Amino acid sequence: MTHEITLFVNPTAGRGRGAHAAQPAARVLRDAGFSVRTVLGEDAPDALRRAREAVAAGTGALIAVGGDGLVSLALRAVAGTPTPLGVIAVGTGNDFARSLGLPVRDPAAAGRVAAGALKGDGGRGIDLGRAGDHWFGTVLASGFDSRVNDRGNRMGRIAGRFTYELALLAELAALRPIPYRITLDDGETREVEAILVAVGNGDSYGGGMRICAGAALDDGLLDVVVVADCDRRTLLRVFPRVYRGTHLDHPKVTVHRARSVRLAAEGLTAYADGERLGPLPLTAECVPGAVRVLAPRPGAADGA
Repeated sequence: MTHEITLFVNPTAGRGRGAHAAQPAARVLRDAGFSVRTVLGEDAPDALRRAREAVAAGTGALIAVGGDGLVSLALRAVAGTPTPLGVIAVGTGNDFARSLGLPVRDPAAAGRVAAGALKGDGGRGIDLGRAGDHWFGTVLASGFDSRVNDRGNRMGRIAGRFTYELALLAELAALRPIPYRITLDDGETREVEAILVAVGNGDSYGGGMRICAGAALDDGLLDVVVVADCDRRTLLRVFPRVYRGTHLDHPKVTVHRARSVRLAAEGLTAYADGERLGPLPLTAECVPGAVRVLAPRPGAADGA
């Protein structure tokens, strides 16, 4: 393994934490004996191009410094290659890092974990989800939650820091069931009325909402969580339980596991790792061992 590694930095992540986080992370990695170069991009396509160039040039690791949005770009650069991925999580949600048991908003500790993995067993392999040419590590969202995202994006900066809350209230007021057609693996297509369908490689999205609680990153399967048609009162009563993952016991919630799932519904957009994928229909599949991550094995100390 080459001792040159690449920090892939989003300087605006976490309201500017990304730029500051790169320095202590780089210092820890250099102290561990690695040569560190930094890659930034003028925009997302430019950043992805630079990350792919670093991987193609044989960097020893690509270490994303930012939030889930930057990790999503990094996954597109390293998926299916032998280059391991490290994460210095300093974004807003940090769901991918949490699912791996990595330190959050502690760049030096996260840097020590990455350095330890590189000097040790080289990290561990995990699955990724793939929809078309888009890779995702956590959750693909469709339905009520993706409509909130759509509305928030349409509102832009008009509502300021309350954009998400206002979009959420507006979608609650307009709540209605969505006719889905769901096909698991090569099975029969099911027609269901649902509020949302989430497809999880990991267990959480939105900064700790464990919508797919119990999803494992290395089981070769996607968890498909279906929240059936319900009224506003029921949704508001069940929603807080998402943070503990206890919503899965509710009679309106069902969980399936499959290697692939096809979702179809009219007028819906899908998001994965918080990034817009595009309209349904789409097929998501689990790709076992698609990436090697610089993270502790489940149950092991993280060394932070």
